[in-house]
Amino acid sequence: MLAEFAYEEVITPEPDPACGPDAYRLRLSDTLTYRFHARRGAYGSWQVDPASIRPSGDPLHFLSHAHDAVLGLDGDTTGHLMREILTTLRADLRLDAAAPPVADLADLDYAEVEGHQTGHPWLVANKGRIGFSDADAARWAPEARRQHRLPWIAVHNSLARYRGVATLATPDLLYADELPPATLDAFHHAIADRGRNPADHLLLPVHPWQWENVVLPLFAPSIADGSVMHLGTDNDLRLPQQSIRTFLNASHPQRRTVKLPLSVLNTLVWRGLPTERTLAAPAVTAWVDGLRAGDSFLRDETRVILLGEVASVTVAHPQFDRLPTVPYQYRELLGCIWREPLGPYLEPGERARTLAALLYTDPDGRAFAAELVARSGLAPDAWLRHLFAALLPPLLHFLYRYGTVFSPHGENAIVVFDDHDIPVRLAVKDFVDDVNVSAEPLPEHATMPGDVRSVLLTEEPAFLTQFIHSGLFVGVLRFLAPLCEEQLGVPEAEFWQLVRAEILRHHERFPELKERFATFDLLTERIDRLCLNRNRLHTNGYRDRPQRPHAAVHGTVPNPLHAL
Repeated sequence: MLAEFAYEEVITPEPDPACGPDAYRLRLSDTLTYRFHARRGAYGSWQVDPASIRPSGDPLHFLSHAHDAVLGLDGDTTGHLMREILTTLRADLRLDAAAPPVADLADLDYAEVEGHQTGHPWLVANKGRIGFSDADAARWAPEARRQHRLPWIAVHNSLARYRGVATLATPDLLYADELPPATLDAFHHAIADRGRNPADHLLLPVHPWQWENVVLPLFAPSIADGSVMHLGTDNDLRLPQQSIRTFLNASHPQRRTVKLPLSVLNTLVWRGLPTERTLAAPAVTAWVDGLRAGDSFLRDETRVILLGEVASVTVAHPQFDRLPTVPYQYRELLGCIWREPLGPYLEPGERARTLAALLYTDPDGRAFAAELVARSGLAPDAWLRHLFAALLPPLLHFLYRYGTVFSPHGENAIVVFDDHDIPVRLAVKDFVDDVNVSAEPLPEHATMPGDVRSVLLTEEPAFLTQFIHSGLFVGVLRFLAPLCEEQLGVPEAEFWQLVRAEILRHHERFPELKERFATFDLLTERIDRLCLNRNRLHTNGYRDRPQRPHAAVHGTVPNPLHAL
């Protein structure tokens, strides 16, 4: 909390030279001053020594004394923030109780590793999950590591719409892959038994919590008239992932991942599925896949894996969807996105792990990254070169060649390792929510269909680079660098030099894109400081609003990739 609030300049600690060169103090009142030791890192970050905090390392003590005069929070925000902090700590207790040694974590598969992640390190209240009870969290949160059978529902075509990529152009093609014939037949009979025509309905899974807490009360008229019908489960066991609302199929890993709306406020937003973006997801996937398929560098050299959102069903609410001024959470209540599974893309001997896993530290203090380096047999700096060579080239090429960026944060970016635990390539997911394109028209955008253009967010070129800076460099590598210095002996300055070297290597590989390197300049002296905590504390708070919030911008920070 001290580190990230200081990074976002929510608080301004002062040097405390009487207590040492890395000592700082923060005055809360005439009678209370916090003192701690911290190192400063890349992007102006803070690395606070938790053992040094005085008078208390208790975040609730800090909030209760700092909320007004120091943090500038009103009572509503303070109360909700304390609730989120408490539920985050409760989730951390569950994680801590079963935290595996890094040697054991390294032997788990991708789906199992997800259940041991501790949350976004940048966000202080990263597991607030407002809407869940404690029992809900113990059942549905990823750290519970419980497999579930999801129920399916049938929704009349007057409320539901289907979209799919060319190979899944009709819902029947999707259901043939995702449902056993006997199950599909049983669902159709259940619809017919209620006097309805199965051909007039779309089928989709629903999160049980969402069904009980949201769909039953808010779609009550549609359930009463039979437009929405509960069908029962397909019997596949599914495992929730870091995003809570996404489930991998544990019974049949070759079947697709499902992303379901969940009316829970976590991190910055309510975790629903926006109707228009859900409708457009397969079209976005088709366009992004087409870029990869037509580009030999992406297709054959980086071999980047794009986990496409290949089919979707959206369900409109009869009243809320016609009211654009109501809170956005009420227009994201019901639907499903089917995403390609990772397993079929992996070659023999390859293993995938979410990028966030590299920040994991076990109860003995050993970093997961250090374990993987040891297993690889490589020198730490050589292993990091492989990591950056796996992560950066596809992201840079999409940016420079196509004016398109993903949001490669720890959950969306997946590192693929060879059988020696050496990073070899990248997998990326979450397109429709996190793909952004240049607002400045590029010739490469000519192939973009209108329905894709209408839903993808656009940014000016100077800001488009923020998705790599903030999503990957600030959001993940800013925390990985000090771990590598502490446990691998790679100084932080050298860590960032290796990142810069990979970017320059890409520039040398594509000299014809020189103008684009200047247009989308990752090496500027300073960058805007995006703020995630400040968004919650000051910009948006906890109030309802008709549009989803975005990260706040506050000042600038030095760019460690700038030439010195």
